[in-house]
Amino acid sequence: MEIRKNFDDMPSFEKNWIYLSNMRPVLNSRGLFHDTTEQFVTPCEPDKNSDIELRFRTLKYNVETVNVVVNGSLCHMEKTHCDKRFDYYTATVHIGEEPVNYYFEVRSGKTTVFYTQLGAHTDLNQYYNFVIYPGFKTPEWMRGAVIYQIYTDRFFNGDTSNDVVDREYSYIGDYVNHVTNWNKYPATMGVREFYGGDLEGVMQKLDYLAGLGIQCIYFNPLFVSPSNHKYDIQDYDHIDPHFGRIVDDGGEVLPEGVYDNVQASRYIKRVTSLANLEASNRLFAQLVDEAHKRGIRVIIDGVFNHCGSFNKWLDKERIYEGSSDFEKGAYVSADSPYRDFFQFNDPNRWPYNNTYNGWWGHDTLPKLNYEGSEKLEQYILDIGRKWVSPPYNVDGWRLDVAADLGFSEEYNHRFWKKFRNAVKEANPDAVILAEHYGDCNSWLHGDEWDTIMNYDAFMEPITWFLTGMEKHSDSYDGNKVGNPSYFFDAARHNMSRMGGSPVRISMNELSNHDHSRFLTRTNRTVGRTESRGPKAAEENVNKAVFMEAVIVQMSWPGAPTVYYGDEAGVCGWTDPDNRRTYPWGNEDMQLVDFHRDVIRIHRNSKALMTGSYKKLYGDYNIISYGRFTADSKAVTIINNNDSERTVVIDVWECGLNDGDIMKAAIVSDNSGYRTDAGEYEVVSGKIKVTLNALSGMIPVSYTHLTLPTNSRV
Repeated sequence: MEIRKNFDDMPSFEKNWIYLSNMRPVLNSRGLFHDTTEQFVTPCEPDKNSDIELRFRTLKYNVETVNVVVNGSLCHMEKTHCDKRFDYYTATVHIGEEPVNYYFEVRSGKTTVFYTQLGAHTDLNQYYNFVIYPGFKTPEWMRGAVIYQIYTDRFFNGDTSNDVVDREYSYIGDYVNHVTNWNKYPATMGVREFYGGDLEGVMQKLDYLAGLGIQCIYFNPLFVSPSNHKYDIQDYDHIDPHFGRIVDDGGEVLPEGVYDNVQASRYIKRVTSLANLEASNRLFAQLVDEAHKRGIRVIIDGVFNHCGSFNKWLDKERIYEGSSDFEKGAYVSADSPYRDFFQFNDPNRWPYNNTYNGWWGHDTLPKLNYEGSEKLEQYILDIGRKWVSPPYNVDGWRLDVAADLGFSEEYNHRFWKKFRNAVKEANPDAVILAEHYGDCNSWLHGDEWDTIMNYDAFMEPITWFLTGMEKHSDSYDGNKVGNPSYFFDAARHNMSRMGGSPVRISMNELSNHDHSRFLTRTNRTVGRTESRGPKAAEENVNKAVFMEAVIVQMSWPGAPTVYYGDEAGVCGWTDPDNRRTYPWGNEDMQLVDFHRDVIRIHRNSKALMTGSYKKLYGDYNIISYGRFTADSKAVTIINNNDSERTVVIDVWECGLNDGDIMKAAIVSDNSGYRTDAGEYEVVSGKIKVTLNALSGMIPVSYTHLTLPTNSRV
């Protein structure tokens, strides 16, 4: 290997990596890097039957050869360029239509290391090879996009005329009711209570969301449904008029003591009147248009594994039985055109056949029988197309319990391939995002889902590290709190199973409608609302720990997703307590301002939006990682200890050079937070930082970010 002769001019940290006796390089594995972002794979989402350029980074003058092994064939890489600190090796590879599976082989003297998604190791584990799926295209707008999740009934009531009224109908054995006190805690069995939030309310708050820096709204289900959560769809074709518009009202509520919804004439009129349904759809189209005018995309929830017992195809409640506008439901009549949409265990029970299969045995959630009905399959594919097309122009689907759809894994994959084709043909820029726990790899090959809700590579690792809590607040594990190895290893393993493109657009949440609020988890208390009461969810919480989590969220690869009200300090156990109302007029304004500033920092940094990710440092209760592109660098440092810590971070691994200046774009701790909070010069490839107790910081490359100048303490 050629070694430059002016050895005396080398920085001391480079001298330490060279044997003075024979001038052979000592391989520094921390200088090795590759991922599937644009700076190392061009194009990063290649077409089928095309050429790609793979690049690999090494410390300057540090290795002898770099080879890439692609689908079992070794390809030599040429050193093509360098910068002040690194050499870059390049190979052009022709790809066909099959997955491109590859790893790197790096040699220096007698040392050989293999580089996979786990980094550099002397033993090769091809389970973690890099994989590229030719033709896999994900929406570019989703990369790093800041998303805001809205549970509509609890966000804002902009139209009181569409509110559910007391005894309007019965649901799961009791009457629904309208909650008049917006600040009331949700009941333990809160599925039947409605606070009145609606789409008009969201419309009125779009400027607030735009000012916060939100780039996309994710709505929990909006279609006609009897519950406030609406995961029991009644009509996939229409927005619920209780969220939309009621222009044709009338009828009676249920008399006291009567629970038969056949008599719920006011509810029947509200949800079956075509005037109401069409007006609600028009309002939704208007809302999407107004959001788009503000640069905000919209994702809606698709609940396609099961529907609800109120659904017009089944009609167990006989809501549609007397209507001339709807066909007979499968519960009502054996001659229903929807009979094969469900599995019935007794073919001789009609009329009113109650022997259908429910998801997990819940009769309120009939399992949809795709394998037994081509008509059902086509209907749902058409629904997938409908809402991403004009006049609605939705920007994507979030798929509820997506791995459960169908009765076999084989059919499940077959359906999602068809669904992707249908949606992408209608709107190529629409995202397909699935709820999924566990290994998601088999759905992320470019022909089914685009990405997932990132529980395993984000929500769980950061929750365990900062709080030691399970994400429902159901248990505490002291072995995981403050454990940097568990944090980094869990995140790396699960990101590797997702793959590069899905990671870049993954939905990174701290809280949502299915888990306890993150602020509540900071109290490290095991509990639920039925066991400890809702007030306990607010006790002994730690805002400083929560702000640390938000700093990680806004600097982690993917799309940071704020659950409505988290930015205002809302607490809550797991559902239904996590579905509290947004506290308009009672917000924690320090947290609102903090979110606004950290979102601005995220959006203004190319590194934080789309850059490569690299672990930099780990110690008890301390983690640091970098995000970087060729011209933008950012580092995140978290000190979750109860006392001050000084750390030295090797920022050279992100491409920073001696003399570069990093500015602390934001710093949080027990006193609040500060922006534009000091500068750090890179010396010998490092920065030395002192962090207060329970502190988070994002130093950024001085020239690569326009910073907010305000400070909130």
